[in-house]
Amino acid sequence: MLRVVVVTMDSHLSSAAVRAEAAVCADVPGLRLALHAADEWGADPAALEACLADIATADIVIASMLFLDDHIRAVLPALAARRNDCLAMICFMSASEVVKLTRIGRFDMSADSSGVMAMLKRLRGGRGKGPTSGRDQMKALRRLPKLLRLIPGTAQDVRAYFLAMQYWLAGSEENLGNLLRLLIDRYAGVKTGACSGPLRVAAPVVYPDVGVYHPRVSGRIAETRDALPVRAGAGTVGLLVLRAYVLAGNAAHYDGVIAALEARGLNVVPAFASGLDARPAIERFFMEDGRATVDAIVSLTGFSLVGGPAYNDARAAEAILAQLDVPYVAAHPVEFQSLEQWQADTRGLTPVEATMMVAIPELDGGILPMTFGGRSTAGEHRRDMAVHPERAATLAARVGRLVDLRRSARASRRVAIVLFNFPPNAGSVGTAAYLAVFESLHRTLGAMAAGGYAVEVPASVDALREMLLGGNASLHGTPANVAARVRADAHVRAEPHLAQIERQWGPAPGRHQSDGADIFVLGAQFGNVFVGIQPAFGYEGDPMRLLFEGGFAPTHAFSAFYRWMRDEFGAQAVLHFGTHGALEFMPGKQAGLSAACWPDRLIGDLPNYYLYASNNPSEGMLAKRRAGATLISYLTPPVTKAGLYRGLIDLKASLDRWRQLEPDADAQQRATLAELLQAQAAAVDLAPADPPWGARAAAAIDALGAALLELEYTLIPHGLHVIGLPPDAAQRAEMLDAAGVTEPERRATLDALLAADHELPAMLHALDGGYLRPAPGGDLMRTTDVLPTGRNLHGFDPFRIPSAFALTDGARQADRLLARHLADGGALPETVAMVLWGTDNLKTEGGPIAQALWLMGAAPRLDSYGRLCGAALLPLDRIGRPRIDVVVTLSGIFRDLLPLQTKLLAEAALLAAEADEAPAMNHIRRHALAFQAAHGGTLADAALRVFGNAEGAYGANVNQLVDAGSWRDEDELADAYVRRKGFAYGTDGRPARHDTVLADALSRVDVTYQNLDSVELGVTTVDHYFDTLGGISRAVRRARGGTDAAVYIGDQTRGDGTVRTLAEQVALETRTRALNPKWYEALLTHGYEGVREIESQVTNTLGWSATTGQVAPWIYERLSETFMLDPAMRERLATLNPTASAKIAGRLIEAHERRYWTPDPATLDLLRRAGEELEDRLEGIIERAAA
Repeated sequence: MLRVVVVTMDSHLSSAAVRAEAAVCADVPGLRLALHAADEWGADPAALEACLADIATADIVIASMLFLDDHIRAVLPALAARRNDCLAMICFMSASEVVKLTRIGRFDMSADSSGVMAMLKRLRGGRGKGPTSGRDQMKALRRLPKLLRLIPGTAQDVRAYFLAMQYWLAGSEENLGNLLRLLIDRYAGVKTGACSGPLRVAAPVVYPDVGVYHPRVSGRIAETRDALPVRAGAGTVGLLVLRAYVLAGNAAHYDGVIAALEARGLNVVPAFASGLDARPAIERFFMEDGRATVDAIVSLTGFSLVGGPAYNDARAAEAILAQLDVPYVAAHPVEFQSLEQWQADTRGLTPVEATMMVAIPELDGGILPMTFGGRSTAGEHRRDMAVHPERAATLAARVGRLVDLRRSARASRRVAIVLFNFPPNAGSVGTAAYLAVFESLHRTLGAMAAGGYAVEVPASVDALREMLLGGNASLHGTPANVAARVRADAHVRAEPHLAQIERQWGPAPGRHQSDGADIFVLGAQFGNVFVGIQPAFGYEGDPMRLLFEGGFAPTHAFSAFYRWMRDEFGAQAVLHFGTHGALEFMPGKQAGLSAACWPDRLIGDLPNYYLYASNNPSEGMLAKRRAGATLISYLTPPVTKAGLYRGLIDLKASLDRWRQLEPDADAQQRATLAELLQAQAAAVDLAPADPPWGARAAAAIDALGAALLELEYTLIPHGLHVIGLPPDAAQRAEMLDAAGVTEPERRATLDALLAADHELPAMLHALDGGYLRPAPGGDLMRTTDVLPTGRNLHGFDPFRIPSAFALTDGARQADRLLARHLADGGALPETVAMVLWGTDNLKTEGGPIAQALWLMGAAPRLDSYGRLCGAALLPLDRIGRPRIDVVVTLSGIFRDLLPLQTKLLAEAALLAAEADEAPAMNHIRRHALAFQAAHGGTLADAALRVFGNAEGAYGANVNQLVDAGSWRDEDELADAYVRRKGFAYGTDGRPARHDTVLADALSRVDVTYQNLDSVELGVTTVDHYFDTLGGISRAVRRARGGTDAAVYIGDQTRGDGTVRTLAEQVALETRTRALNPKWYEALLTHGYEGVREIESQVTNTLGWSATTGQVAPWIYERLSETFMLDPAMRERLATLNPTASAKIAGRLIEAHERRYWTPDPATLDLLRRAGEELEDRLEGIIERAAA
């Protein structure tokens, strides 16, 4: 028997290899060929065991396409062990450590093979090479064996190596058969008795390097587009497929998509190119005279456009896609699992699939990442690719809609614009992060009308707002105008998933946005544009639902809303207006959604565009992957120095006088001025009034000066951004100053980008079916690459997170945290609880991840391509202190977008727990061993340190409980946090509840910590901070028996960064924002939304009191004085947004009732009367409108 073993990345050659084996067996009767696919090992450990067993007895080994670290580590020892005992081992198109195992005849790649390696490097693709590089490489590969044919000795083995590559790269049944004949004839043959005589080895069959494929074309491939079927007048879709699958005869998944597109009445041009670069196929078959001849491109490869699975040249991809200027859809098969496994997996895609087949194509500007096929265990040929009929039909429907949109006239095009409304009934209709929604919407409607859309534009922003928020709202008791009513019986007939909704929310029409007979669709129609108010999640204010571990079905109103827009209004596209919405957070898989996932069901085949803040790539990626959104970035507001106001100005003047005192000024003069300074500082809550400073005056005044300087120069956002209204010259100058741009030429370039409106043109271009260039998300202060806005946001390459810079900076920031805790009188912490978000890690290339690793004394492990593949421990003498136990809480978005990093952190903790080190120098190991001794179980379970939501769920819901006021004591908030965030993620990346492990870890926490990485955001700006850091701090307090851990914020918005206590951070933000006229007056210029922002600040401050108790009482006193006890200000707020202004009063009273501050009786009486006045006013508005 002659055993030939093939080890490769996937099984696309499996059936071709079986057929080739059968053909060769006629000449080599004892041949036994085994093909092992590495992409099967993760889901099927038995498959790996079978592979290792076959390698151990193999006579000839062929290894190819092994470049992922998990695959290499699994088989490299076995390959190395067999290398010198087999007849031949030939390895190519793999990582260098695999290729160097090649040994055929006298050719040994482990020896000095620099000449061969140089030739291989020339044959390999790479960044920056032109679109003809693939063809040039194939020509070179075909030329080499001819050049070596007459050179004797080792050169003949080298020739055999390159011939084998030719056979493999053109892997048809014929070529695989002749590859086997070549290797058997030369390295086994007669001398082993495998065959009776020399084998006849045919030259490699040469197939087109660039061509078209179609199942109905003679021979299935052709070199001209003329060979393809054509339907006159129909839209055309360019389809990119992999040449290797086509030549192997394993293209049923492609056939299914082609059939689905053609069933939609579309012309399809399926094209392929050799190598890893699709540009030759695009240039030959999708373009003519430099212009597109297709209406959309769909890549079915699952890889980057230029580089395939090996690398990514996004700039080259962007250049050719921008020239084409049609939508670029990056669909993907499931490669590392079966279709049945994908269907059953709540994650959807594996971490490698999500990274390689979704995140990397996003860098090219790819949209609509969705599954269309894979291997099915249900079929006869279980290792062959099959189409998923429903997913392929959905893909075809979505692509067909994009083509229809592109070919439609603006004058007849119908567009739905969706506004967010959260929390509902709180003056929040039409709010979005950093965006003046109604001003922006008014400008958008105007631009659409000017561009040829049939739009009826209201006369003013106020008129637009009134039509949406007023109208008939009071008649129906709704927060916005009722644009349409969906009868309950009509909803029952039309809703395909009614049973699931009714199981959650009761019989139709439900209680949300309903009068018991009809479901209300909120919004207003402006000609061919409908502006709708997205319904709420449904669980708001319900404490029992907020405690659920996972998500649940949307309400009747939510489902009816999207169906009505699509089917009744007849929308041809939907534009979600501003960061963010509820659609992308609905239950379902994290990536690679199925028809059972609610975001997929709700959006259906509607082209989805999403106006998104440029500094929020993480939530944007969620919208892309779960709701099929094409993102259109918008600028965040200008930033400015906070400056000083009121008593702070007087205090600064006194400080200046102190500094100007002559050295010989008498003691009485100094004492008098010091007393004044202390009194002024006390008046603005910067120092206690008693006891007098006395001899400590000089030191106290120095500290006061530093605090005042920090207040004056802290950067704050100034107002809200308006789409279509670029910042003025002064604002642009401040933004560029904050970004540290000083070089004149670069500054002029960036100023020009800021001065022009890129966002409205981008929206119109996207709705015309054009390609939006990709852009990284991030803060303008940190990276000016976010300019120009109006582009399709993407994250950072997940294989490169954390970056080298992030590792260096993260270590510095972690050391700064430890130093601050020591300076505050604490010991070196044994355990730190850290909150990690997707947003701050994508914007900083993994800075917070790097901090956690440095605290543990760990680092990323990289493969030979420089890609993240695991964790490694740093020596103790390198870190210079004990390893610190780190309890990591992940946001749901981090879990979705950074699965490799989730495993990295879990592996780092496990490695530390397993390390043979003194317990005193390794708190992770010491704590894990102590837990294991007390509770039993495995060390791996005892070392679980990465916690988050169940798959498909997001948030701790602490923020929702606080907003609803539906909690009695703070332990309920801890309960919510532990219930929602109590899922441990191990090295397999899968969550499981480990309540005892979590409780033990929390009981040991000395410090809780989170980073603050954006000037636009503060811990009192959005509720997510107290939801996560506040939530875990409250859970830690309970686990510690009622004693608090230190709570710190790492502010990295300026310079080298600084660490503050939570109390210091809240006080700083209150002074520089909430109490600062420069901040709130800028917001109030935007009216309704500005009041909502102020209310949010007050509510979030209450959230910090509830979760940490670290908000000073003076903060509530000053907020009351500024916004509620000043009659003129109260009147302004009530006029602009009566609901939000009443909520401000309610929050301040609630803070008193929960004992977070104790106003004097007179102040409390005034505050209660102010609140009653606002409530009466709100009720009066509703009653007058109803009348």
